[in-house]
Amino acid sequence: MFTGIVEELGRVIKLDAAETSARLTVHGPLVASDAVHGASIAVNGVCLTVVDVDDTSFTVDVMQETLRRSAIAHLTPDDPVNLERAVKASDRLGGHIVQGHVDGVGVVRSRTPGERWDVVRFSLPEPVRRYVVEKGSIAIDGVSLTVSGLGSDWFEVSLIPTTLELTTLGTRQPGEEVNLEVDVIAKYVERLLDAGHSTAPAGGAAPANGSEVRS
Repeated sequence: MFTGIVEELGRVIKLDAAETSARLTVHGPLVASDAVHGASIAVNGVCLTVVDVDDTSFTVDVMQETLRRSAIAHLTPDDPVNLERAVKASDRLGGHIVQGHVDGVGVVRSRTPGERWDVVRFSLPEPVRRYVVEKGSIAIDGVSLTVSGLGSDWFEVSLIPTTLELTTLGTRQPGEEVNLEVDVIAKYVERLLDAGHSTAPAGGAAPANGSEVRS
């Protein structure tokens, strides 16, 4: 699990693509400093497993499903990437609960500079629209952010100077793709509500096991 608080702005060293997978190597001295084989690191919001590491870089395998559902496949050498190590149970939850499981890919539509911040508008893929609410949480390329504006097929976030300086979102331009992860709590609530509707007894019928219902 992650919190969406980027620890380091890394750089892609190489992305070796195979027929149905890829191997990604990233320069990130901070997150590599205590990484071990099997550790989880979020790269632009995608949870990936370390298969090799040295003092300043780490390597991860990327399967076809991840390449298909995220913007990882478009990375090239020297591209900046947001990096975050898995959260410890004792750490503060500075952002929100982020799994590193990408729900969709959005596109930067516009950026509007402010006095000390930028308002950035992104497209909102149809399958995830119902999970996004104004003032709710969303992870963009692994950065925990608050939705500041919402339309039928778009949403906006307001980026403070720290986010502009320390993450890839400071330089994202219209037309570029980003990884989106919605709040997992919304997905669980929807699933539980759907399950409740499908299993509720019709017409006040007695429970299937014949037990008496007491108030």
